Formats: sequence, structure tokens, C-alpha cells
Amino acid sequence: MDRNEKQALWNAVHGGGAIDEHTAVSVLGASHGELAEILHAAHTMTMRRFGREVSLCSIANVRSGNCSEDCSFCAQSSHFKGTPAPTYPLMSVDEIRDCAEKAGQSPLEFFSYVTSGRALKGKSLEHVCEAVDGMREKSFNHCASLGCLDFDSLKKLHESGVVRYHHNLEAAESYFSNVCTTHSYDERVRTVRDAKKAGLEVCCGGLLGLGESHQQRVELALALAELEVDSIPLNFLIPIPGTPLEDVEPLQPLEILLTIAMFRLVNPHAEVRMAAGRSALRSLQSFIFHAGCNGLMVGDFLTVSGQGIDHDLTMLEDLGLTVRTKK
Repeated sequence: MDRNEKQALWNAVHGGGAIDEHTAVSVLGASHGELAEILHAAHTMTMRRFGREVSLCSIANVRSGNCSEDCSFCAQSSHFKGTPAPTYPLMSVDEIRDCAEKAGQSPLEFFSYVTSGRALKGKSLEHVCEAVDGMREKSFNHCASLGCLDFDSLKKLHESGVVRYHHNLEAAESYFSNVCTTHSYDERVRTVRDAKKAGLEVCCGGLLGLGESHQQRVELALALAELEVDSIPLNFLIPIPGTPLEDVEPLQPLEILLTIAMFRLVNPHAEVRMAAGRSALRSLQSFIFHAGCNGLMVGDFLTVSGQGIDHDLTMLEDLGLTVRTKK
């Protein structure tokens, strides 16, 4: 980064605004020697907006596999054979509630019900709504990730007690066709906008390390800023055998940290949440909180195991951070 780029970085931090596109690209291209300054800027921005509280979330995969979509990173797609993802139908109401009961034993702010497939419809959607409706007094907020739902379906979810809807853009618009061909980027944007209109908070991020350029990562970050999403989950590719991306080399730890920092600096008012791919950071996992994260997904992911929540709670305690709970 040159002197003008660093000045623009700190002007944004001290002024309470976001960095511009040019500065965002320069952050991703920063040298290792500039890492500490960039992390300091991102951390300063995070502390001013969110303080030392960290939001924890977890998910339950309540319907797995046999997905009609061809997202190139996903083991649940029916287009790819020999992946390790389990396949099972939508859980019963009691099974969904059992998942929630177990989740309530941990200090979560959000717990999300996730289903494979393009969109959950009809009786299946009513089934999830019924399960959630009987659990309004849980110690966490209910979240759902049920695909490209229409406005009426999202409204039903909200009325059942769901507070937040999760629906990633996955990649920049200019790169999306390299990731998925069975539905469009515009469909995903429409779902996000409809969720907001339905009164839901929106958790919307993407997956990094798919082969996209630095410019395309910035494009995604700017799109999320324009949509004014509430939470940005950042996933980093875990290459899964049987998928088209099985041979892609994962991002290196310092590049992951710079990417997190860029998303924070472009989105000063949104939560930035570390989700899948944290293991790629190896010994630097705790640095995500210096890079701009104020949220963390804990427990297992959709088709990949996570690490125990006790380990994460110890990490947060050691960093002097506190866990935010349901409001």
C-alpha cells in the first residue's frame, strides 16, 4: 500500500465510514509487513461499533443431500457422485426440536435450521414453521437457511418466530457462473431483499478461495454493503472429494486474515462472522478477532466437522472477549 492508500484507510476508520473500492483492493494486495497495520485498522473499526462482544451461532442440517443445484463447492449436490455428504429427508418436528434443545446448552445468540435444495416449499416449509413456533422461548434467536424462498414464504417464517434468514450470495456477480449454473446471482439477491421486506434480519456472505480474483472479492464485499445486510458470514473453501473444486489449494492464513479485514473495512456496520474453513488458519485462528470478526460459527458445519465449542469459549476467554446472548 502506498502513502495515499494508507491515508484513505485511516480516514475511513477515524471517520466511521467504509473504505472505497481502490483501497479495498490494495488491502488484499498488502505485504506481510503491512499486515499488522491493516489488522489494527480493522480491529479499531470493530471495537468502535461492537466492543468486545462476540456473537456465536450454530446450525443444524435438518435435510441433507440430493440437492438439485450444482454449486461447485458443495458435497450435497446430486450432480456430483462419491462425495461424503450424508443424505436424509427433512427431520420430523420432534427431531428438529431435539436439535434446538441440544443447541440451547451452549451460549448461542443464533441457531439456524438448514435444508438442502433450491427452496423449501409447501408442507415442508410449514413443517419447519411448526417446529420453530413451539420454541419461541429458547435462549437463542431462531435463524433459517432454506434456499431461494419467495416473499410469502419468508413472511410465514418470520411469523413463526424466525428472526434471521441466512442466504449467501456465495460469490461476486462477475464470478457466479463459475460457481453455479442452475440458478442465478439475481435470484439470490432477490431472496435477500425479500427477506428484509418480510421483516427478517439477513445473514448473507459468501465463500472465498474458489479461484476468484482480488477485485471480485471486493466486488462481493461492496455488494453486501449495498444490500445493507446485518451479518456477513465468511466461508473459506474446504476442498471436498467428489466436487469440481476438490483439487483447489486452500488460501494461506495471512491471505485469509487480509480478506477478513477487507470485508470489515468495507462493511463497518455489519457483523463479520467467521464460518467454515477456519481450520485453514491453523495456529492463527484467534487472529480472526484482530482482523475484524465479531461473530463466530461454532460446532459442526453442513458436511464438515468443526471443533468443540469448549475450545472456542476458552479462546474467547483468553482474548478477553465476552459472548453476546439473545436480546
